[in-house]
Amino acid sequence: METLEVSGMHRYLKLFSILSLCLLLVAVGCATPKPAAQVTQVKLAMGYVPNVQFTPLYVAKERGYFAAEGINVTFDYGMETDLLKLLGTNQLQFVIGSGDQVALARAQGLPVRYVLNWYQRFPVCVVSLAGSGINKPADLVGRTVGIPALEGASYIGWRALLNAVGIAPDKVNLQVIGYTQAASLTQKRVDAAVCYVMNEPVQLQAAGQQLNVLYLDAYTNLPSNGLITNDQTIKEHPELVQGMTRAFLHGLRDTIADPDAAFAIAKKEVPSLFGENEALQRAVLTACIKYWQGEPLGKSDPASWRSEVDLLRQLNLLAAPVDPESLYTNEYIK
Repeated sequence: METLEVSGMHRYLKLFSILSLCLLLVAVGCATPKPAAQVTQVKLAMGYVPNVQFTPLYVAKERGYFAAEGINVTFDYGMETDLLKLLGTNQLQFVIGSGDQVALARAQGLPVRYVLNWYQRFPVCVVSLAGSGINKPADLVGRTVGIPALEGASYIGWRALLNAVGIAPDKVNLQVIGYTQAASLTQKRVDAAVCYVMNEPVQLQAAGQQLNVLYLDAYTNLPSNGLITNDQTIKEHPELVQGMTRAFLHGLRDTIADPDAAFAIAKKEVPSLFGENEALQRAVLTACIKYWQGEPLGKSDPASWRSEVDLLRQLNLLAAPVDPESLYTNEYIK
């Protein structure tokens, strides 16, 4: 009798365990599943065409640094002239642009702010062919100098140079030539041209031309290209701003540390740029890195922003007074 009772008890416990397991499985199956980590879609307006100069961003995307921040970034190319207006009205959240653009936009009431300083040195220069006799700024007096337009970083840099060395603008014959600097120099339509260091000088030297180059960062300290957002994004989504800057800086550090590996990633991202021009594109990247290097990476120099505002004020380009401290933040450079 005792044996039968024990046996029955065992069967009862076994049945109870099975029923409990079934109920547990049903409960688990009915539970609300955890949502997947949220991914934020970001369109980054580049302000230019696909280019090897964007290699740090290509590296950050390829190696998953944006993804690690929960960001799916899309690069939006093109020469759109109203990017800062779109940014200031929150139709865009992030733009690659220059310091002068930020100051001019802010003076027009657009709440944009520079959050990452990409270029440690101002990358504009004045180029002439060897033998032109232009070896120092004073040699520009009475000469014809070509410039892409009477606006933008090239023009701001040019006026900063003249101010720094005390040359009156009317002492130089400044001609708008669009983006024909290399041809204008070699065809002797101008004596010198205002260029970006990593563009026409590299192309001309690769073609065998001997050059004289006046590097503007030797005469002036201005903020150049960097990552720009708006005050609304900073206020409502500071974690997104932090993620964008952190991913960008990670890609920038990788590019500086291993340019060859970074260059291979750029070739995958923009294969149409390479082919026969691969050696030239590699030289462009080398020139860029010289202007990106410097510690701490990404941090803005307050003095450069004061210089920017002072220059724009002297040129009567500001629509309203601007506080230099309102133009940038170093809060997200970590």
